[in-house]
Amino acid sequence: MNCCEGLKIDIPKGAKKIVLAGNPNVGKSVFFNALTGVYVDVSNFPGTTVDVSHGKFGDDVVMDTPGVYGVSSFNDEEKVAKDVIIYGDIILNIVDALHLERDLFLTLQLIDMGKPVIVALNMMDDVERNGIKIDVEKLSNLLGVPVIPTIAIKGKGIDEVKKNLYNARVGNANPHIMKYLKDIVEKVEHQSEALLILEDDDEFLNAYGFSRMNLREEIYRLRRQAVDEIISKVIINDNEKNSIRQKLGYYMLNPITGIPILAVVLYIMFKVIGVFVAGTIVGITEETIMQGYYEPFVKGIFANLFGDNTVLYRAFAGEFGILTLTPTYVLGLLMPLVIGFYFFMSLLEDSGYLPRIASLSDKVLSFFGLNGRAIIPIILGFGCITMATITTRLLGTRREKIIATALLGLTIPCSAQLGVIAGMIAPLGAKYLLIYLVTIFFVFALTGTILNKVLPGESSHLFIDLPPIRMPRISNVVKKTWTKTWMFLKEATPLFALGAVIITFLSETNLLVVIQNFFAPFTVNFLKLPKEAANAFIMGIIRRDFGAAGLTDLTLTPEQTVVSLVTITLFVPCIASIIVMFKERSKKEALTIWLGSFIAAFLVGGILAFILI
Repeated sequence: MNCCEGLKIDIPKGAKKIVLAGNPNVGKSVFFNALTGVYVDVSNFPGTTVDVSHGKFGDDVVMDTPGVYGVSSFNDEEKVAKDVIIYGDIILNIVDALHLERDLFLTLQLIDMGKPVIVALNMMDDVERNGIKIDVEKLSNLLGVPVIPTIAIKGKGIDEVKKNLYNARVGNANPHIMKYLKDIVEKVEHQSEALLILEDDDEFLNAYGFSRMNLREEIYRLRRQAVDEIISKVIINDNEKNSIRQKLGYYMLNPITGIPILAVVLYIMFKVIGVFVAGTIVGITEETIMQGYYEPFVKGIFANLFGDNTVLYRAFAGEFGILTLTPTYVLGLLMPLVIGFYFFMSLLEDSGYLPRIASLSDKVLSFFGLNGRAIIPIILGFGCITMATITTRLLGTRREKIIATALLGLTIPCSAQLGVIAGMIAPLGAKYLLIYLVTIFFVFALTGTILNKVLPGESSHLFIDLPPIRMPRISNVVKKTWTKTWMFLKEATPLFALGAVIITFLSETNLLVVIQNFFAPFTVNFLKLPKEAANAFIMGIIRRDFGAAGLTDLTLTPEQTVVSLVTITLFVPCIASIIVMFKERSKKEALTIWLGSFIAAFLVGGILAFILI
């Protein structure tokens, strides 16, 4: 058996496979960036890596695996990591020094596999900050492999790891486990496969025709006992005095203090993004720069080239022109909002606050068939539904993934859409903001409750690491904000241009009027909006933020504004999101979510219009 064929990773002949392995949230991505120069998300919450990233280190191939607590097949991340780790030539095991007792379980399993291992003892600054000392030399001797202390996020120890990468060696395997392993090793290709057979891994039991040995618990007990013995010898001093950061972390988790802290954080986000960025900044970028200077400049060029009453002029520089509407919406209106949102998200991620929000929200989400871990894709959904849908892989069961995907597709607005919504609703006052929030939350709660009742099974229990609270690193925050904003621009711009072409085509052929008249019973009589609102919904099929941006061109009363924003929030997911939903879920489930969003959007919008207007 071999690795990487199913993962479609090209391994040059003679190249070594250097595999990064470790528990969730120990800093593997930082090492991957440092070794390969390829940027992947660096976050202070578990689950950043759900796929295998790969790059080059000299002539060899580096592979970054999802964070796992052991090499096994209990969930999707472990299956992906297992396929890469067991056939790796060199294992760079990243260990969280502050949680050494937890992380060494995986380290000893890697050593029992007979793999050349080198350990990066990361986050040593957290160890010192908490008054703990580790005898690194003794730890190295006990494990039988090189151990390098690092503070990867500050670049400390990275060069040392690079220099010693090829000094990785086979460590001191557990002698009791080796006795069990002796007979199996002779019948398989790799010692790593033999160990997994000993631990009753179904894939390798079937592949080699072995029967279950029912020794997994005994193997785990022996390994845990070995970890305890090592810890008792290498931890020199344990200062239990709580630091300010530990106390802050406690207050964030306690509902009595945690909920007010969360409310304050969300209020600050709303004031900065919804009021300052959506009002002041967008006023400059959209109205002053794009509409005041850019659009007249482009219109002047195309008027001179083609005349100002031609199809070509309207296609490129008209009301829905590719070179007017698209840049104005993407750069003038949405980009400042996206930057503002991702900046805050990066602060929350890097500080270690996100997992605490997950823990705080666990009990609430259990009413909807989820656990607190689902808060991570939900919060990420406020950035990008497409990315958040992929992150639902973190959830433990298919049932939880369906519920989370449906809630994302129906009720969670992405960052760009959220910015437009905040900008339109903030000037209306608290009353209309409250109506909007209560309506969306009602739909969220109703949908989650129904799915929780209808779908078979139960929600799994929350099991999540809580990283230490720390000051966000501005370099990481800026890099992450820029990277995600750039990804948004690359994904959104072609779709916005496509939308502009479609709208122009419909306008030139008068089909736009036909569609507006066709939907008039819905938009005018049912939603009580101007019939031109149909344009926004047509644009919303391509991207919901595109549709939301289209609403800014309409003259609406406060009540019509709330109705239109609720409808566009609940509207169908964008094209990119629905493609990912088809990939992550079955076709039937994805299609049901798309149609359900379409019906729910107009139904809820109509009911709200009946009440308000």
